[in-house]
Amino acid sequence: MATTAAPVRQQVAISPWIVAIAVMLGTFLEVLDTTVVNVSLPHIAGSLSATVDQATWVLTSYLVANAIVLPMTGWLANHFGRKRLLLASVGGFTIASFLCGIAPNLPMLILFRVIQGACGGGLQPLSQAILMETFPPQDRGKAMAFWALGIVVAPMLGPVLGGWITDSYSWRWVFYINLPIGIAATIMTMMFVVDPDYIKRREGASIDYWGMGFLAIGIGTLQILLDKGQEEDWFSSDFIRTLMFLAVAGLVLFVVRELMTDHPVVDLRVFRNRTYTTGVFIMTVLGFVLYGSVVLLPIWLQALMGYSSLDAGMAMLPRGLGSFLFMPVVGILMGKVEARKLLGIGIVVAASSLYMLGSLNLNAGYWDIFMPQLIQGLSMGLLFVPLTTITNDSIPKSEMGNATSIFNLMRNIGASFGIATVTTIVARHTQVHSNILVAHVTQFDVSTRQAIAAATANFIAKGADPVTASRMAYAAIFGLVQRNAAMMSFIDVFRLLGVLFILTLPLLFFMKPPKHKGGAGMAH
Repeated sequence: MATTAAPVRQQVAISPWIVAIAVMLGTFLEVLDTTVVNVSLPHIAGSLSATVDQATWVLTSYLVANAIVLPMTGWLANHFGRKRLLLASVGGFTIASFLCGIAPNLPMLILFRVIQGACGGGLQPLSQAILMETFPPQDRGKAMAFWALGIVVAPMLGPVLGGWITDSYSWRWVFYINLPIGIAATIMTMMFVVDPDYIKRREGASIDYWGMGFLAIGIGTLQILLDKGQEEDWFSSDFIRTLMFLAVAGLVLFVVRELMTDHPVVDLRVFRNRTYTTGVFIMTVLGFVLYGSVVLLPIWLQALMGYSSLDAGMAMLPRGLGSFLFMPVVGILMGKVEARKLLGIGIVVAASSLYMLGSLNLNAGYWDIFMPQLIQGLSMGLLFVPLTTITNDSIPKSEMGNATSIFNLMRNIGASFGIATVTTIVARHTQVHSNILVAHVTQFDVSTRQAIAAATANFIAKGADPVTASRMAYAAIFGLVQRNAAMMSFIDVFRLLGVLFILTLPLLFFMKPPKHKGGAGMAH
């Protein structure tokens, strides 16, 4: 009986959807944690006797550790085993979440966030590679739709969930909620995820310590530079200039090292594949535009429209709703429509939604904001699913972990550049528009004199003396000018992001369609 038990167990088929749920749980947590903490920063700062600026290192430390580990995931999986690495990542992320929740002070919280970010860095590429291998070619489009659903919805859900938990309970519960899901993901990974044979054969390869070092310096300093640049006024700061030097030097040395060594920690030779290279570039732009707009909208809602953090998060839910409703439809369409056509439609629809946001004004109501976000949510399925499947179509299975690591890294780098760029442009353009508007608001302008007189009369009617009322009227007019200048700067950025999207359309002609209609047909 004992001799027949093992073969019987090997023949038991595991549904690929069970595997998909197992790997998606951890990935959803990791993506959620990039945004769920944002709205809790003032509470964290107050609780741990720190300033809000100091508390932002809770975000930066996570992103830096995440970015450093992410591109090494393919090599780590080959060296230690994919299942073992996934278990370590999910388990470490869960334990680090608990430690973040009990952190007694800010330095300890930052340390635990570094551990959390490092453990979470491999979850996205690992889950993507496992799904691409687990599902048959005709179902890979559906698998990628399921994967993209978590990647897209989690950042939308984060601010709402974080705001509600912080207001209702404590910022520490933002981390504690990870525990049950992390435990479930760990158990399911142990039960249902299996290492492919080729990974086992590649264990014991030499370790590229130089490559790891240059990667850590280059990516780490680049992430800090992008996160702190606007706060430090960019290159007027010695700190930012030093980071820029280290980032450029580290990345250049990293590329040279990886191209010269026989066992690179990140195999850059994958960029010889034209379709893959084009797809990675489009994904970088996609990260730039989408994450830039995701950050921009709540700033606009809170700074100019008077929304609270929770209300701003609720106002952004239509984007996640659109993705949730349409992502499964895209998975079905992938089996019937050529992927490049779906991607092209997605680019046009997403650009249109950004132009709609760029047409709003200070009188915009909830439904004016609802529709462009819903449309953008619908477009995300048409963007992420076809792009992922086309890009990875011709990548051999043995190289899939490395390819998905780079793919996800460039999306994150694009997102970091996008966030840094849009916040800088808004700040700079607000000043430019303010100077232009102020030049027209003078005592020689009839409409200005009428507005000041009306405001003065209003303040007098509320009980202010004439001198105080006049001073308050001038302050109110100046505040109105500043609000309009800021609104114009937001419009500039939304329209710029839309144009940037449209410019990627010609690149679709450089990409080969997938061999299988249902999704990426990977070479063996």
